[in-house]
Amino acid sequence: MEHIELFFKSIFIDNMVFATFLGMCSYLAVSKKVATAVGLGAAVIFVLAVTVPLNWLLDQYILKEGALVWLGPEYAAYDLSFLSFIMFIATIATMVQLVEIIVEKFSPSLYNSLGIFLPLIAVNCAILGGSLFMQSREIPTLGLALTYGVGSGIGWFLAILAIAAIREKIRYSSVPPALRGLGITFIITGLMAIGFMSFGGMLTGGDEKKEGEPVEEAKVQKEEKIKEAKEIVAENTNINQ
Repeated sequence: MEHIELFFKSIFIDNMVFATFLGMCSYLAVSKKVATAVGLGAAVIFVLAVTVPLNWLLDQYILKEGALVWLGPEYAAYDLSFLSFIMFIATIATMVQLVEIIVEKFSPSLYNSLGIFLPLIAVNCAILGGSLFMQSREIPTLGLALTYGVGSGIGWFLAILAIAAIREKIRYSSVPPALRGLGITFIITGLMAIGFMSFGGMLTGGDEKKEGEPVEEAKVQKEEKIKEAKEIVAENTNINQ
């Protein structure tokens, strides 16, 4: 259940584009055609699915304070968290280079259409943001880190796919000259972000029940204390009589 909740949250509620507006450069530049958007979106899914778990392992066993205790008790005091950015970016750059080689080998047309934006995935803030959000939210297991990486990648993929499909159709629409190009794209992106915000209530039903439980428990405890106090007063009254 925890995996499903995190998966849908990372796609809809905490969408990289619509919730945090990360990866907007590639999102705007490569969303003119659906085929190109699909290729870049698939590459982003792969990179996030690989780098988030890898960076989770780096964070848990090398970077965070006390992570090197597995080397021996004398290393327990070491804190290498200041190297997080460098290590995360190195992992991302390695995976992006692998993706670039694979795409160039098996789909030269897609490689040419993506152009400079394929290697620029290495500095795409959505990719680095996935690892940094994983670190800041203290995701507890490798499996959940993988779920978060895949979900975040799918969320970014859906965002760029949706805007690419709309931009292909909007060419035949009567858009005011002042809004053509990026103007209408920003407006559509804002409207889509509002639409994705409506998913915020998807996973709150269980939370409300959990929040209500301590209130009921406190109420019961209060009633028990009042009852005990009344019994003590009654006993003292009987003794005095």
